[in-house]
Amino acid sequence: MMWPKERHQRILSMLSGNQLVSANDLAGLLEVSRETVRRDLLELDNKGLIDRVHGGAVLPNRGHEAPFENRRDEQIRAKQGIARKAVTLIPPGSSIFVDAGTTTTVFGQSLAKLSGIMLITNSIEIAQTIKSSGSDIDLILLGGQIVSDVPATYGELTLSEIRRFNVDLAFIGPVAVHAEEGMFSFALKEAEIARTMISQARQNVLLCDRTKFGTTSRVRFAKTRDIDYLVTDHLAKPDQIEPFTRAGVEIVTDK
Repeated sequence: MMWPKERHQRILSMLSGNQLVSANDLAGLLEVSRETVRRDLLELDNKGLIDRVHGGAVLPNRGHEAPFENRRDEQIRAKQGIARKAVTLIPPGSSIFVDAGTTTTVFGQSLAKLSGIMLITNSIEIAQTIKSSGSDIDLILLGGQIVSDVPATYGELTLSEIRRFNVDLAFIGPVAVHAEEGMFSFALKEAEIARTMISQARQNVLLCDRTKFGTTSRVRFAKTRDIDYLVTDHLAKPDQIEPFTRAGVEIVTDK
């Protein structure tokens, strides 16, 4: 018999591959009563993870993304653990890209403790963190337009500057990851940055907490085969990470 959390994860996994899942199908697949399914769907709906519809459930319409400041503290402990582990992947003397996002902003705090590397980023916050730390990191802030609530540069100028470099590692914070569908950003401008950084790096690292597994968003920037490492928190379940392991991605957890 499955625990409620296991059922919830199964329901979300089913929805990631289907526009609609019926309550009858869920009851049969999970081997529980319709009343149990109703309670599960109600709980997931209250958390904003699904939308209940007549006869079943759908994934919510992600027509907008919460402001950067609102997202900053979501899963903060997981992000901190991921950041501490991710810096261990950086050999001395490496050159790295880091894109802008809430997880990579936390990652910047761990990067500030390093020395002797080259860091190229479009994130204004990461650049400020490194600069104020007094580290001897060779820091390059990419030029471009500031066009959203995310404190970062975007646009063709940013992309052309990224293409001037060939680096050892790119660290990317996706909005969603799906072993079959790929890696996603919410906005096109963010996906373009991630895609271009990945194309210019020898190895690519995703920083991704467990809530983003098995989900998709609006713009795909990479396929699973493009990713070398996926750094996640230790609460990620085996069935979440196994599809990536089978695809050849090395999973690194914070414990």
